[in-house]
Amino acid sequence: MTIIKNILAAIGLICVSGLFIFAVQSDQTKIETSSEVQPTKEVNDYNVYALSVPKDLNFAGEPVPLDNPDIFERMDRELLVNTYWQSNGLLMFKRAEKYFPIIEPILKKNGIPEDFKYLAVIESGLTNAVSPAGAKGVWQIMPATGRENGLEVNSNVDERYHLEMATEVACKYLKKSKDDLGSWTLAAAAYNAGNAGVSRRLEEQGVSDYYDLLLGEETGRYLFRIVALKEILSHPKKYGFNFTSDDLYQNVPTYKVKVDTVVTDFTKFAENFGINYKILKIHNPWLREPKLNNASRKTYYIDIPKEGYYTIKP
Repeated sequence: MTIIKNILAAIGLICVSGLFIFAVQSDQTKIETSSEVQPTKEVNDYNVYALSVPKDLNFAGEPVPLDNPDIFERMDRELLVNTYWQSNGLLMFKRAEKYFPIIEPILKKNGIPEDFKYLAVIESGLTNAVSPAGAKGVWQIMPATGRENGLEVNSNVDERYHLEMATEVACKYLKKSKDDLGSWTLAAAAYNAGNAGVSRRLEEQGVSDYYDLLLGEETGRYLFRIVALKEILSHPKKYGFNFTSDDLYQNVPTYKVKVDTVVTDFTKFAENFGINYKILKIHNPWLREPKLNNASRKTYYIDIPKEGYYTIKP
């Protein structure tokens, strides 16, 4: 009986060993076959890096207190978010080339620091945006604010969409905020939360500086977003943005046509200048309807693009 058990055990060992050898051989064959048919993988060279927060960040010459750990973290967040939102970043570079040359001289003329052009970037992305609250245009001006500062705002004409005029209004608002609140940083915050809102919070919390205020999410991020966009747009290569001048949007030069009457049909009006209705509206988004009522015979200046920039099919 013992002899039979030993023989069976030996046979089992041989069988198991045979299966093991077979399995190893099968795996080797599988690996060898796989390596023959599998294409070579390309190295993925896309990497995401932590960013070094520059130590000398400022807004309108007023330093960002980065030695405060809360301020450092909030600044770091906005640099990361806006650096790695690459498609949006590239669009900002493209649009800035088109619109900053219009905005900058108006800011300078009104004594507003040039850094405020980045406020327009975060407000609207340099587009004629419309907010849920009813703010419109590149500078996101509310209807009442527009009217109080001399803009025409109605269903026929809305000058909040007129970049030069809206920039002038933004300058007036910012200048008053600076006078009331004492710093450009607080003036920028007030553009988002209102002069009264910022003033009330300063008094309630017993502080005098934006960076010491506890604010809601939007206003709390507001200055950090402006400073982040300023830093990124000022140093594209440093933050990984690569483009040439040909990639950027260009402003089409225009000349102004004086209009002090009713215009019943802007399609026909545009044809008189060798353009179509769409192109007329691109350059004059403040004209909200296909006609100009102008019952008061107010004088308007309509921008007409110079010849050679658009091809109009007959």
